[in-house]
Amino acid sequence: MPHRIVSLIASATEIVCALGFERELVGRSHECDYPPGVVRLPTCSSSKVKVEASSRAIDDQVQAIVRDGLSVYSVDPVLLDRLAPTVIVTQTQCEVCAVSLRDVERAVCDLVRSQPGIVSLEPMGLGDVWSDIRAVAAALGEPSRGDELVARLTGRLEVLRHATRTLRRPSIACIEWIDPLMMAGNWVPELVDCAGGVDPLGEAGEHSGYRDIDELVAADPDVIAVMPCGFDIERAEREMPALTARPEWRRLSAVREGRVVITDGNQYFNRPGPRVVESAEILAECLHPGRFDFGHRGRGWRSW
Repeated sequence: MPHRIVSLIASATEIVCALGFERELVGRSHECDYPPGVVRLPTCSSSKVKVEASSRAIDDQVQAIVRDGLSVYSVDPVLLDRLAPTVIVTQTQCEVCAVSLRDVERAVCDLVRSQPGIVSLEPMGLGDVWSDIRAVAAALGEPSRGDELVARLTGRLEVLRHATRTLRRPSIACIEWIDPLMMAGNWVPELVDCAGGVDPLGEAGEHSGYRDIDELVAADPDVIAVMPCGFDIERAEREMPALTARPEWRRLSAVREGRVVITDGNQYFNRPGPRVVESAEILAECLHPGRFDFGHRGRGWRSW
């Protein structure tokens, strides 16, 4: 009997599809847009944040909502009930990134008569991404598919790691939010390592944290990669003046040497799913120009 799957986080939607269950998806979050075919599905969530606001204003909104003990997103329990899912996938890693487990459990208990199983993912590092893939596969009754997908993804990363092991390892700062300044943590420093670089400001397996620009100046990385959560390249470029107008910006070696890149943080780095491999490839292209070309330039990143 086929499943009826609702995914409430973009990375989980990509996991479900990579495992071969795209045709069994019946609902998605407002942020799920890959693979492209999922946009036909009903949208089961919405954001309470005015996403057209500036980076600073978005951060202020999020902090105010979190201080009040509220979720940044809303889930539609009436629609969930109508879709009658057998499995709902969400996450607890970050309530800024997806509908919270608390909201899903409330919706399920209150109105969803199909009483679906809830799979809650919590990716903090690369190892957790692999565990989450296996957890989704197991919940859908096909654990071997999870093992096979993880083997393919980790194999590709190992090939990249081997290709970079004898190269000079440039330092790179990975900016996850422009204003206020935040450096990417979680799985991103591990991707940097796979790509043949060193991340002096990110902490693997830890939440991304606020940083003062003086810390960025002190680290003076060889490369700066801007990858704001939820922003594509064009949106990130529009926000850059909040950073580039600061006098400290011009003191950075990466700025003076033209080694600042803008990436599609929405599609790649901030989705802990199968495309973490493409994220590592993007980093390799940026860290080692002329040595690696996976075809991501212009689509996944561009020079600033």
